[in-house]
Amino acid sequence: MSWALFIDESGQDRRNSPYEVLAGVAIEDRKIWPLIRQLSDAQAHIFGMRLFQAYGQEAKAKDLIKTKTFKHAGQLPSLAADIRARLSREILLDGTAVTRERLTALAQAKIAYCEFALELAHSHGAQAFATMVPQEAPRPPDDDAMRKDYAFLFERFYYFLNGSPDDPMG
Repeated sequence: MSWALFIDESGQDRRNSPYEVLAGVAIEDRKIWPLIRQLSDAQAHIFGMRLFQAYGQEAKAKDLIKTKTFKHAGQLPSLAADIRARLSREILLDGTAVTRERLTALAQAKIAYCEFALELAHSHGAQAFATMVPQEAPRPPDDDAMRKDYAFLFERFYYFLNGSPDDPMG
């Protein structure tokens, strides 16, 4: 058995966040493709289309979940899933045809998708790892040296694998 660790950073630009966050999601390799397929199918169901079709690239969480997403989602009562998907698809296909209903539907769809994605990852046994470091924390003087947040994250992943049954690799 083998596990893959997907890592992403946030706040490394040292502009808008008081912290730098390094996070990873680990999942058993044999569960990656089924998870990807189910996430893609969920997009088609929740948004009425796959987000790659709408954006021309992968959908970033920072673009899906913003403060205004929650504001827009709450401006009308919860929409039925089929209506929400139709209205979301309409605004994704034509961003100039903005209406209150379409904005609300898209925002509610974004939140529903993110909730579903987290629940789905959990049901596939995914494990989350993260480190958080203040922006002003010192960095290694040598660009080739590993930062402590990376070392700590990899150490946590190692101990997770070491404590798992069946002696998995990562």
